[in-house]
Amino acid sequence: MKASQFFISTLKEAPADAEVVSHKLMMRAGMIKKLGAGIYTLMPMGLRVVKKVEAIVREEMNRAGAVELCMPVVQPAELWQETGRFEKMGPELLRIRDRHMNDFVIQPTSEEVVTDIARQEIRSYKQLPKNFYQIQTKFRDERRPRFGLMRGREFIMKDAYSFDRDQVSAKASYQVMAAAYRRIFDRFGLTYRAVAADSGAIGGDLSEEFQVIAATGEDAIVYCPGSNYAANMEKAEALAPAGPHGVATQTLAKTPTPGKSTCADVAELLGLPLAQTVKSLVLATDTLSDTGEVVKTQVWLLLLRGDHDMNEVKVNKLPGLAAFRFASVAEIEDHFGCQPGYLGPLNLLKPVKLVVDRDVAVMSDWVCGANEPDFHLTGVNWGRDLPEPELVADLRNVVAGDASPDGCGVLAIERGIEVGHVFYLGTKYSEAMKATFLDQNGKPQFMEMGCYGIGITRLPAAAIEQNHDERGIIWPDALAPFTVVICPINAERSPEVKVTSDALYTELLAAGVDVMLDDRGERPGAMFADWELIGVPHRVNVGDRALKEGNVEYQHRRDAVASAVPVADIVAKLLALLKV
Repeated sequence: MKASQFFISTLKEAPADAEVVSHKLMMRAGMIKKLGAGIYTLMPMGLRVVKKVEAIVREEMNRAGAVELCMPVVQPAELWQETGRFEKMGPELLRIRDRHMNDFVIQPTSEEVVTDIARQEIRSYKQLPKNFYQIQTKFRDERRPRFGLMRGREFIMKDAYSFDRDQVSAKASYQVMAAAYRRIFDRFGLTYRAVAADSGAIGGDLSEEFQVIAATGEDAIVYCPGSNYAANMEKAEALAPAGPHGVATQTLAKTPTPGKSTCADVAELLGLPLAQTVKSLVLATDTLSDTGEVVKTQVWLLLLRGDHDMNEVKVNKLPGLAAFRFASVAEIEDHFGCQPGYLGPLNLLKPVKLVVDRDVAVMSDWVCGANEPDFHLTGVNWGRDLPEPELVADLRNVVAGDASPDGCGVLAIERGIEVGHVFYLGTKYSEAMKATFLDQNGKPQFMEMGCYGIGITRLPAAAIEQNHDERGIIWPDALAPFTVVICPINAERSPEVKVTSDALYTELLAAGVDVMLDDRGERPGAMFADWELIGVPHRVNVGDRALKEGNVEYQHRRDAVASAVPVADIVAKLLALLKV
């Protein structure tokens, strides 16, 4: 491609609403253009990157035996009603009606449609396994779309769905996809981790996220430097401390803590470690009638160490707490006789269900609220001051330094951006939609399913968050809109510069290199600034001064300065660097 035939539109400043680095740089580099909240046009430069992502994904999915199709963006509500998701999903699901007042959705995902295809087309076990995938536009009506392509409302995803005859073969299909994902992300040239994950609302019990490592990532990734253990924060287990709790060495005392309603403030006032305090979290669960009215409410008290945070996903999985909510102030006062800030498990007005975190269960001489404003209890001990806890569970987020669940050291935490997710779904959707096949004995069985997604348009943004500097983007070779750019200096005044540049361009094209020749006639400073901002990884400068010595200048995007390379050697050097 020649720059004069392409469309290049760079900005010196990012728009005011661009918050994160990738949003700013994609706007400045002319890769995306905002149309509405969370809705962006992929401009020619950005589209080239997305097509590079799609090509790698498509090659590896095909290699793994998946079969490509393309499902509609607009889907009939009837399919979503079969699984109950039409009613259960919140406002993120965009619902529309046609002129005949029929309900439709703009797809955020396609489990229902692909299951409908399978139940119509797959009759026998002889047709299994099958894996269908698509690269298609999706829409999720985010309340606060932000960060450009990182959290837009309209986006492109690769989603795949496997169908198998039993759990053993379904889990084998899952492993095939997990291996394909590792090949895909290896080819992208990004630093990433595959981490054990919670399956969330989509269902299933075997799940991994693929996270691009970036300091600006929204997700906390937990891993063990001494092993292959990795999980997201929701999934990472906090192991139970060894041994029983210590023997009481302090007497129980009601201690004044005026105006100190947080564990941190209480610890500072009393001169104690924060880890010696216990926080009280009050939850509630409602029992509903057939008409949806609340007929009974159960109040729960969760105890966590003062320096730990509750993990809502873990709590949600405890028996009886699947649909918990935080208790209202009125419910708290009714059971504890006190407003939040001074709550504890002793001297309650009404009984509650107590759940104790593993770390709290082995504490002794701890501090908690006294259920009286401006007072806390010190020297609290299990067995003496209140019964040994009956329900002990892992309630918290892990922290750096916790023991690794695999026993191979301690945990560390880094930030990541989720760009891929693989699930084993089981029969969640096939049962709801009666998707069956006939087994070897002629009996109908529900298909076992898996689901596998990659954020096609999110991935370039994640790559930028990981690879940038003060000058702009630094693309890995596999994702760059152009791999090499040739920058002629004052070509309009030097026939030799023009001839040499054209010859290099022609030779690189013939060798299959994705090369750009900047023939716009820009000043060198402006030309270099554009390509550093856009992030093309390999640049060749062709100028009179170097040509007089038989050289051109080569500079990788990460290099501080250019280096001289003989004209006769530059193509071979580039091909070696690009492994062409």
